[in-house]
Amino acid sequence: MFRSNSMMLIEETTVPQAALPLAEFKAHLRLGTGFSDGDLQDAVLESFLRAALAAIEARTGKVLISRDFSWTLTEWRDRAGQALPVAPVTMILSLRLLDRNDEEEVIEPSFYKLEPDMQRPWLRPTGACLPGMPPGGRAELRFTAGYGPGWGDLPADLGQAVLLLAAHYYEYRHEMALGGGCMPFGVTSLIERYRTVRLFGGGAV
Repeated sequence: MFRSNSMMLIEETTVPQAALPLAEFKAHLRLGTGFSDGDLQDAVLESFLRAALAAIEARTGKVLISRDFSWTLTEWRDRAGQALPVAPVTMILSLRLLDRNDEEEVIEPSFYKLEPDMQRPWLRPTGACLPGMPPGGRAELRFTAGYGPGWGDLPADLGQAVLLLAAHYYEYRHEMALGGGCMPFGVTSLIERYRTVRLFGGGAV
């Protein structure tokens, strides 16, 4: 979840266990570090895979495995179009406006459209502009984002980066000094081309 003064992005669904590459990760650990099957516990491996996925998504602004999000914002950056906070977005599920008393207005899908882009997707009006924001209110946009529902839908280099980072977390799991910002050079080189200027409320930072 991300919060700022003007927006909040919430992950509504999580990566299902079946989408995690446990078999590939076990093979990677055995080949790369010499661990045996007896050393590799599924629950532990799953936790490091999820941590690696989250770290790479945070670093790149890309959603790797498809899931649903809700995005709340208090103003449009530009009523001619609103840049979305993550990519790739595959479907807009709903758009509603809520006033200061939480009375809602559901906006018909015919009034807006998704402009897909692998780096910076947009919510666009089908007419001249997006609906006006209620005074003291907010807009809530629900959408689906991700490369696909399965591990095989990821670009190969992003998949490799996840395995490398998860193995790094696993190998150094007893090192208390390792923090969320710790990312090996091999991982950063794999994800560099996917990194974009992050958008907060539609503004580049």
